[in-house]
Amino acid sequence: MTTTTNKPKILIIYTGGTIGMVETPDGLQPFDFSHLMDNVPKVGQLGYEIDSVQFKQPIDSSNMNPQYWGMIVKDIADRYDQYDGFVVLHGTDTMAYTASALAFMLRNLRKPVVITGSQLPIGDTREDGTENLISALQVAAAKDENGDPMIQEVVISFQDYIVRGCRSTKFTSTGFHAFKSFNYPNLGTIDLHIDYAKPYLMRHNTALPLEPFYAMDSNLLVLWLYPGITEDVVKAQLATPGIKAVVLRTFGAGNAPTEQWFLDALTDAVNRGLIIYNVTQCQNGGDEQKRYYTGDMLAKAGVISGFDITVEAAVTKLMYLLGSGLSTADIKTYLTTSIVGEMTVE
Repeated sequence: MTTTTNKPKILIIYTGGTIGMVETPDGLQPFDFSHLMDNVPKVGQLGYEIDSVQFKQPIDSSNMNPQYWGMIVKDIADRYDQYDGFVVLHGTDTMAYTASALAFMLRNLRKPVVITGSQLPIGDTREDGTENLISALQVAAAKDENGDPMIQEVVISFQDYIVRGCRSTKFTSTGFHAFKSFNYPNLGTIDLHIDYAKPYLMRHNTALPLEPFYAMDSNLLVLWLYPGITEDVVKAQLATPGIKAVVLRTFGAGNAPTEQWFLDALTDAVNRGLIIYNVTQCQNGGDEQKRYYTGDMLAKAGVISGFDITVEAAVTKLMYLLGSGLSTADIKTYLTTSIVGEMTVE
């Protein structure tokens, strides 16, 4: 179903973060997005129909978790047929995790979900929030030559670029160009005009109803390897009560120590039913587990290759699969399959 009005109809979902702050005598405080036009009058020049909802208590994105992701998903699912697109305002620190999570949780998504934020609050002298918000609204409203949404997936629109949400990473804490997609081309460039990289945009052959997913299972951990890591440290983490999966942050092209105690610890964990997902520590490139002897030893121990997936997408993909009620064998199959464009499979 599409909206009948000629004006694009966009819903803004404000979760918190720097973009929604204004300076008050008591310091930075979130402002009420029902007064958006008063705070960002340029938005009125777009000529869109814009509504907004916000968390009852806006949060710092460092406090983001699967429960809040579910709230965003529900806001979108409950109003999916009423709007042409959705803009999620979010703090930058965990934005890439949220973008990845929503990509999995909004199953059969066929409309734009555009996430943005800012490094400085709207109203600051040199703030970036106003332009990021306006650009995000334009991206959410854009149509292709057939009248279909130009964006049919979850994306991050930030400063000069549009990137696939489940390919994104925050790579600087201070720069205005805070997000990059290292292993997949940008979906668009924002300058005098917004130019879309059409060959790389998500397109769908079937029109299925949106199917929201809420049962994210966070019983996993990230094990970051480093030179000198000890047997006690590795075994203690692999024996953490309740965990079902591990994201193993390996060196280079997916390499790790080949000391026998390390390989035995991984093999034992896999034999106990633990899922171990190999994700490189490098931002650019990916895991080529069988390229080197060290990586091949991981494969023989039962470690699953994550190819070029980001750690943000790996974590949220595992949460999604663990919560889906699938068998361990099926989860391992999906881990080596691109579900929403999150990885390039060799």
